[in-house]
Amino acid sequence: MFFASIFFPPPVSLSLNIISVGMVVFAASLGYSEIKGKHMKYSKFWNFNSRSIKSAKKKEINISSKIGMLLFYTPSFFAGLASLWLCPFEGFRFRLLTSALTFHFFKRIFEVLFIHKYSGGMVLDSAIVVSLGYVITTTTMIYIQRLSQREELILDQPTIDLKFVGIILFCLGISGNFYHHYLLSRMRRNGEKEYRIPTGGLFDKVVCPHYLFELIEFWGIFFISQTLYAFCNALGVTFYLMGRSYITRTWYLSKFEHFPKHVKALFPYIF
Repeated sequence: MFFASIFFPPPVSLSLNIISVGMVVFAASLGYSEIKGKHMKYSKFWNFNSRSIKSAKKKEINISSKIGMLLFYTPSFFAGLASLWLCPFEGFRFRLLTSALTFHFFKRIFEVLFIHKYSGGMVLDSAIVVSLGYVITTTTMIYIQRLSQREELILDQPTIDLKFVGIILFCLGISGNFYHHYLLSRMRRNGEKEYRIPTGGLFDKVVCPHYLFELIEFWGIFFISQTLYAFCNALGVTFYLMGRSYITRTWYLSKFEHFPKHVKALFPYIF
């Protein structure tokens, strides 16, 4: 059976399997919400509208984007480090997955501190929600990996080993994502806040190549893991970033008269 050749058997816990499927539905709904104009209160779309529409109906605690993004990623980074320290003998695949997740969030923190340039703020409530989402997803993926590998003595293992393909995809994805984040940061000098049409790298093909490489990174994480939860996470991220990239392209088209129409949202020549 194809499923058995690719995946570790799902955990016997019904709640964990429901969470896996629910993650896809939730992420897809977030992507659809972005398309419909309901943005999380941290994106450039929300920041732009919040400057344009000065009608605050309720009191909200605003924080800088830099502080908010550190709040996004730091708990998950320490969760990954703690897992490496607390579970040092869980096998190569487990260490590989946990190291990949930990490095992913380390790289995000590095970019927040040294690469990104900021043009607005965010709402504290949204920062806390996103942070909790990241840390819950990360710890659950690590826990399910540990559980799956402990059950492998009784249950069947995947007959196709994809972890080395996953390493290649992860390295390609995280490198390409970092490179295009760097190109975005080079578009602004210190103190500048206006937006420009991005250029260089794959920006002449898609408006969000950093999202494209992030997808490659998360599919690499799935190949390393080969659990249903990691697959659902990669699928959910795909749906969400498709929505984000679609609205990003729409936003650029509305703000820049000469934005090149041939530049797609996420996948070159396709979408």
